[in-house]
Amino acid sequence: MFCLLCGNISCLPTPKVLDYDVDGGEDIFDINEAAGLDLVEGDIVLDERQGRNSIIGDEYRWPKTVPYYMEDDLEINAKGVILKAFEQYRMKTCIDFKPWEGEQNYISIFKGGGCFSSVGNRRVGKQRLSIGTNCDRIATIEHEFLHALGFWHEQSRSDRDDYVTIMWDRISEGKEHNFNTYNDTTSSSLGVPYDYGSMMHYSKTAFRNGTEPTIVTKIPAFSEVIGQRMEFSDSDLLKLHRLYNCTCSSTFLDSCDFERENICGMIQGNEDQADWTRVTQAAGGPDTDYSNLGRCSDAGYFMHLSMGTANPGDRALLESRLLYPKRGFQCLQFFFYNSGGGNYQLKIWVREYDPANPDGVLRFIQAINGPPQELWQVHHVSLNVTKKFRVVFEGTKVAGDPTPGGLSLDDVNLSETACPEHVWRVTNFTKVMETTPHNTAIYSPPFTSREGYTFQMGLYPSGKEGYLGELSAYAHLVARPGDTGLTWPCPWKQMTMMLMDQNPHIQKRMSNQRSVTTDPLQKTPEGMFFWDDPRKVGTEVREEDGSVYHRGPGAGTPVYLTHGRAKSRDFIKGGDAIFLLTMEDVSNLVDTQPLPSSTVPPVTTETPPVSTVTTRPTTVVPPPTNPCTHVECQNEGICVVDAGKAVCRCAVGGDWWYWGDRCQSRGSSGDAMTTALAASLSVLAVMLVITVVSVVCVKKKYQKRSCDTSLAMSNVNSGAEGGVTAM
Repeated sequence: MFCLLCGNISCLPTPKVLDYDVDGGEDIFDINEAAGLDLVEGDIVLDERQGRNSIIGDEYRWPKTVPYYMEDDLEINAKGVILKAFEQYRMKTCIDFKPWEGEQNYISIFKGGGCFSSVGNRRVGKQRLSIGTNCDRIATIEHEFLHALGFWHEQSRSDRDDYVTIMWDRISEGKEHNFNTYNDTTSSSLGVPYDYGSMMHYSKTAFRNGTEPTIVTKIPAFSEVIGQRMEFSDSDLLKLHRLYNCTCSSTFLDSCDFERENICGMIQGNEDQADWTRVTQAAGGPDTDYSNLGRCSDAGYFMHLSMGTANPGDRALLESRLLYPKRGFQCLQFFFYNSGGGNYQLKIWVREYDPANPDGVLRFIQAINGPPQELWQVHHVSLNVTKKFRVVFEGTKVAGDPTPGGLSLDDVNLSETACPEHVWRVTNFTKVMETTPHNTAIYSPPFTSREGYTFQMGLYPSGKEGYLGELSAYAHLVARPGDTGLTWPCPWKQMTMMLMDQNPHIQKRMSNQRSVTTDPLQKTPEGMFFWDDPRKVGTEVREEDGSVYHRGPGAGTPVYLTHGRAKSRDFIKGGDAIFLLTMEDVSNLVDTQPLPSSTVPPVTTETPPVSTVTTRPTTVVPPPTNPCTHVECQNEGICVVDAGKAVCRCAVGGDWWYWGDRCQSRGSSGDAMTTALAASLSVLAVMLVITVVSVVCVKKKYQKRSCDTSLAMSNVNSGAEGGVTAM
């Protein structure tokens, strides 16, 4: 029964393999505190010029395309996840990122002692943003870049106390300043209501001194919502759009759930024998759409094709609105229900337009194969279109048998991103979480990457030992009999495990993902290479179907997602969870990011004419000299450009600090107290000397004045006596 509940997963008992935790499940603020950092609000760097300035003022905004430079000290996995975070920004906002090409201001991403950033564009040239150990989660990276783009934490808003109560007596001593609020002259909420679900909100346990929460939501239902680190919330995106005046995103193309009668501008083809129809249910199935699953009245539409009396070979075309690509590669995602059995087939085409073909030319992309199932199935189709086009869904009657079923489409999304490689659907997932014993793993089928490596996901539905109420997730390499021609240990392949938020609109999804990367030099506690051939370092697995393979040790996290969050949003839909799995080569990230070729100020050079061809002057615009390039700040100090000069901003702790022009000297409260006491005694001694001298001087002055007065009186008296005698 358990195997039936799990669906397409490995349920047989298997020998125990090593699971390596890539992080301890710590939040940003736990990581920074463990690193000894004492930053504003836990992860914000302030310089002396900045003070409390924030997103008020256009001067703190970046251009919509932000230059970045990834330092060599970053972990390779972190580099790959940073690029994934940039893709989310491109998909959901108008913010884009580009490698630094010499722009005056840019973001330098490095591996510091934790996860931290400045707020807004500080216009200091090289502005540093740290993605340190255990910070390489996509939501953490998105969080830090939201700071860099100009955002404080949500609970620092001026209206914070209307929505949450801060329990001051439960906050660790010396951390109270992390709960400051800012008035609307410093930070703007941009007219967006308070957002419990913001990825910029503290969790309820932030900076606590015991086991009780430091933040209590005034609406109790949001107690477990605050502090999410999955993805941007809708309000996060709305504020970013308002701050940067976004009107469209960089890579999003289209989304349609067919709820509106105009079916998102789609059209019926002219070269076919039937039409797709917009319905809420279909004879033979499905009974509901996938967007709402029948939960909403007067809603729940999808597109359906039924050709019961049609002839074999008859077809119906459903074409998207006109689309204009920018990148040259796209991912088409849609949910598909085939209730027509083998009598129907679905094919994907694109109709491309150019001056030579104003009516468009059809180009075949892919047939959707696989046995029909009585459920909505998600599909991904990679496109490579570079000109104006439409996506075309072609339904074809391939057999003459009359049938009440047909083909159905719902929740179509198109973006200029790479498609995930594999889908693992776990049916009855809520039941799986409730019935799987604690510290027991289930496994996806083995999947093969484009490079030929095989991998699978191990999931602990009830959590690993010590992590009850969590989903724990690990990625494993797999070796099948006969696997040859692969390099071992496996070098620099990044495996991503994404639990898909099944919201109909791709821009509104808050999917949860974690990535791990194969480091060919990583070793097991026994001294073997961790990512070596699983036939050397793994265990043998025998499946129910008789297949045999070896599973290597796993790398992942015991805190992939809490059960509470897994049951929220649309992570579980129709009872099922969908995991999107990908393995991609990231070996190119081992190389140093190229620096701009020149640091000389812009010059204009005149190119002499060649033959009779007149050439225009060419302008060379190299980057400005960065004073911090040759300055190394010690003891976690950060170099910033202040008034054109390189200045080290030194690390500060609770009772210690570094100082000096390179942060080379260390001070502490004890040293300061001794210095202050010595200074006080010195001042007291000086004051005593001054007092004594003053008293002596006053006394002498008084004695002199008394003497002068006596002499004057004597002269007066003498004069008086002489006058009497004369008379």
